[in-house]
Amino acid sequence: MGYVSDMRRRIGHDPLIFVGASVLLADSKGRLLLQRRADNGLWGYHGGAAELYEEVSAAARRELKEETGLTAGNMTLFGVYSGPRTAYTYPNGDRASIVDVVYLCTDYTGTPHPQQGEVSELRWFDPEELPEDITPTCRPALEEYARRAAVNETHPRG
Repeated sequence: MGYVSDMRRRIGHDPLIFVGASVLLADSKGRLLLQRRADNGLWGYHGGAAELYEEVSAAARRELKEETGLTAGNMTLFGVYSGPRTAYTYPNGDRASIVDVVYLCTDYTGTPHPQQGEVSELRWFDPEELPEDITPTCRPALEEYARRAAVNETHPRG
């Protein structure tokens, strides 16, 4: 049983602060691979909670592999997001204040396939054409990626 599950057994649905370990996965054209979550039907990037004593970068790699089947090579820190915009109530009623450590990865191997039961779909999106129905906690990093891409800071374009 994981740390968050163990804490949830103790405190129920009350707010819990945890560290998110997330990955913005971009291809050579700067497009992002996003996932549609099975629990809320919304789009977002790949990630989850770091376990107790787990390095955040290792947790991000683990989550990417679990959710997409892809293995991350080099990752760079994209940003750390916290505060009211990363507060979230899950469909089951669990409330969280997430400190989300987001990495950018353009170096990966494997063939993408969605994690059964957790991810219903994977799809590539151009940064200027991101879907409207985005998981709220993912919005700050995705908006920043799109802004940087618009001024060519995030990823060089051919």
